[in-house]
Amino acid sequence: MVSFEMNDRKKIGLGLTGFGIFFSFLGIIFFFDKGLLAMGNILFISGVTLTIGLKSTMQFFMKRQNFKGTISFGVGFFFVVIGWPIFGMILEAYGFVVLFSGFWPTLAVFMQRIPILGWLFQQPYIRSLFDRYRGKRVPV
Repeated sequence: MVSFEMNDRKKIGLGLTGFGIFFSFLGIIFFFDKGLLAMGNILFISGVTLTIGLKSTMQFFMKRQNFKGTISFGVGFFFVVIGWPIFGMILEAYGFVVLFSGFWPTLAVFMQRIPILGWLFQQPYIRSLFDRYRGKRVPV
């Protein structure tokens, strides 16, 4: 059973995940600095592991439908470490999108509830994009 209480381990995990995203962002801003990108990757993976637990992390990355994302994320991380940061980040970005593709509809619903962004996402054109992504038939 999943526990939704916020204990110290989860707080540290969320902090590490946030720092991982921040270091990855800095690595991209500073012209794909491989040190910052590698640090960001390590912090992100360790933060996710601390947040949801080792067993859940292994189950998530080892799911059959997540193999493409896991392999591309891992190979991208390897390329960042050996010194090919641009190619590595492209592979990691693809792996990230494939791995977390199940969360995009949840993220879209969350973003629609944010005050200013919610109004923007309620506009007809953008709403039709969301509906098309969810698989609803929308007249063009």
